Amino acid sequence: MQVITSPLIHRPLPRSPPVTTHAQTSRAAQILVRPLTVNGLTVPNRIVMAPMTRQFSPGGVPGENVASYYSRRAGAGVGLIVTEGTYVGHDSAGDRDSVPRFHGEEQLAGWAKVADAVHAAGGKIVPQLWHMGMTREAGQPPYADATPVGPSGLRLDGTAGGGKEMTQQDLDDVIDAFVEAAVAAERIGFDGVELHGAHGHLIDQFLWAGTNRRTDAYGGDPVARTKFATEIVAALRQAVSASFPIIFRYSQWKQGAYDARIAETPEQLESILTPLAAAGVDAFHPSTRRYWLPEFDGSDLNLAGWTKKLTGKPTVTVGSVGLDGDFMRGFEGEGAPLKSIDDLLDRLENEEFDLVAIGRALLQDPEWAAKVLEGRTGEVKAYDAAALGSLS
Repeated sequence: MQVITSPLIHRPLPRSPPVTTHAQTSRAAQILVRPLTVNGLTVPNRIVMAPMTRQFSPGGVPGENVASYYSRRAGAGVGLIVTEGTYVGHDSAGDRDSVPRFHGEEQLAGWAKVADAVHAAGGKIVPQLWHMGMTREAGQPPYADATPVGPSGLRLDGTAGGGKEMTQQDLDDVIDAFVEAAVAAERIGFDGVELHGAHGHLIDQFLWAGTNRRTDAYGGDPVARTKFATEIVAALRQAVSASFPIIFRYSQWKQGAYDARIAETPEQLESILTPLAAAGVDAFHPSTRRYWLPEFDGSDLNLAGWTKKLTGKPTVTVGSVGLDGDFMRGFEGEGAPLKSIDDLLDRLENEEFDLVAIGRALLQDPEWAAKVLEGRTGEVKAYDAAALGSLS
């Protein structure tokens, strides 16, 4: 999840299950403490830290505080860390100097220390590689003078917004930037990479008809709109080791457009995911706001469940795990009470999906995983948005 300020469409939240009782947590440990292998990576359990932009990396350099932030959660039982979104090496990839970058000697040296710290704590870690595309603002140096780029030069609301439609050279340059970041990730000791193809950022702008109006090979029907994403995946697959995992995060919803969809039916979703899997995606991380909601009529499967069913690939479910309340509001100053994960455990046990990403609950409480796995649910903390103010 990337924390970007934008107008949002708020809707009532569905009722959620009651808070988990102490007696039920031994079952949580049995279900969650199982290893999973994704290509050449074996994750020690089913708990993932979701990507959350924190903006504590001046100059784009993750420091000791960032290493401590991630390693503390790994040490408390999180099996896989997905880092906050980190900009690839392209002029218009980002807009904030405090968001980490995944290019540059000093920045990569900082990331190497983060990976080492997480490994020393017993966890695994992948960076989320990110290009904002047309969601970027005027920005701070070194991004202040860059022109936003996208498939059709359109912002999420359909306006031009001072951007430009990407040329073939632009496409090639961005693909190269993702490749260079992935190669660097393997070189400095990360366990894989995640591509950010969700929430209306650049890769997602190609997948969504609302921002992709191209009439060339990169636009048109859902399959054509996957071309840019599949080219990135294929280029990464060729550049890194065959056993180095590539995770692909995608979403139906966009910032400020919760009703947006890249696929209206399971058949459309299959047509989008199939070429990505064939290009080399090892696991999918479908982003939803509430994991318990069914994705399509006629089935209780959520988006991660449908993704696994259609591709056969491992999937990560996410969305308000362990907490009630809308997670976007949580990044705008609203707290959230605890809620049960009993139904989540049922679905995980039934192999609807394979891994579970935790966002705000882990941001608030670094010990969340240990408390759940050890039956100390009475000590789990509700989410307070004040947690956004520091790295703890």
